[in-house]
Amino acid sequence: MIYIETERLVLRQYKPTDEADFIRLFQDPLVMRYFLEAKTTAEAQASFVKFQRLIAENGYGVFAVEEKASQQFIGFIGLNRFEFDVDFAPAIEIAWRLLPEFWNKGYATEGAKACLDFAKNQLKLDQVYAFTTVSNTPSEQVMIKCGMTYVKNFNHPLVPKEHPLLDHRLYVI
Repeated sequence: MIYIETERLVLRQYKPTDEADFIRLFQDPLVMRYFLEAKTTAEAQASFVKFQRLIAENGYGVFAVEEKASQQFIGFIGLNRFEFDVDFAPAIEIAWRLLPEFWNKGYATEGAKACLDFAKNQLKLDQVYAFTTVSNTPSEQVMIKCGMTYVKNFNHPLVPKEHPLLDHRLYVI
């Protein structure tokens, strides 16, 4: 089922044929350099099932992203509820992750803008957050291009103290 469509992308429910590239996304060193660690195959498979279930249950979630021209799975963009221990939770975040061969094409921004529009107009959400480690300037640029507003830096509670990825930037729209 298609939930969101843009000029070049389809944000949809996952298909069984997406699973291998989904796992590759969670294990690619370039993709995962801004996260604590790459996922094992079993962990990635569990996320694949969880993302499908949440979309089916809620009518939204972290959607599979398909490039229209090739009909290929290229990553994910979507909305996720987070409840970890920060002063702005619980809330909804927008998240994205694309396979490296699809970087620098404007896909993350195009898909994120459409997803934020979906959040506002279909889901009637008042606020959506985004956050990333301070070293992830490409993701921060997507947030800015989507019209999100910088709120503050914060120490992510799920990242160990003294870890280089501890410091995060928070944006909201």
